Amino acid sequence: MADPRLTPARGDIAAKFLEGKVEAARFVEGETLAVCDAIAPVRAEPFAAAEQMTQALKGELVTIYDRNGEGWAWGQLKSDQYVGWLPEAALAKPSINTHTISALRTFAFPGPSIKLPPVDTLLFSSAITVIREEGKFAVTREGWFVPKQHIRQIGKGEHDYVAVAERFIGTPYLWGGKSSLGIDCSGLVQISLNSAGYSCPRDTDMQQAALEITITEQEYGPLRRGDLIYWKGHVAIVRDAETIVHANAFHMATAIENTRNAIARIKSDGNEVLAIKRIG
Repeated sequence: MADPRLTPARGDIAAKFLEGKVEAARFVEGETLAVCDAIAPVRAEPFAAAEQMTQALKGELVTIYDRNGEGWAWGQLKSDQYVGWLPEAALAKPSINTHTISALRTFAFPGPSIKLPPVDTLLFSSAITVIREEGKFAVTREGWFVPKQHIRQIGKGEHDYVAVAERFIGTPYLWGGKSSLGIDCSGLVQISLNSAGYSCPRDTDMQQAALEITITEQEYGPLRRGDLIYWKGHVAIVRDAETIVHANAFHMATAIENTRNAIARIKSDGNEVLAIKRIG
């Protein structure tokens, strides 16, 4: 059975590429748009109080298959294939992105001065189109001025995804979040791995199934930096022989924790380690 999180199909409508594979009243090609807001929620249903399943950052592409006429659009993210409802106001015609934001957060200014009131806040891994440079700033297609120290060219990834995750320490826990304004466990893993050039699905079960190398040594060792520990509905990144970094609801933040203490604490809640995965 197709995973509804990754399959743009409902009883009334489905993506054209699924014709003959699923049942639906009609099939449509869809329209490719890009997220123009700093961040856009991807919700299970088309209303603001619905569950936030994930988020889309500025510059992310999404194929829209349906609109409900009340400000919501239903589609599939290009980056990780996630399906859900996004606010129509957060979408615009796409452009060719040239750079991503390399700082956890940065400001976009209306002119070449940090003394001006910012027009927006841009978040780590957001994509922008730079049309020129002016002094210490990169100028985007919107006419915004972004500090050059806070961007990098697309294709030039981070070298250490664990170090990326560590930069999020103290970020509040947010179900479905994937930014320094709020992030969940699988969002932290996904954005960290993506920034270093690794493909990574969104949710913990998807990640566990997709990552091929499993560590099976007795007592979960020897662990090394970058290993991923999976429980049902949770994941943590190994920092070293003794500690992990993870976004978690126990601390309500991204935090460093002793590995064996965390395993014991989570086990006391009835949740055993399911797998340990190694990248590369």
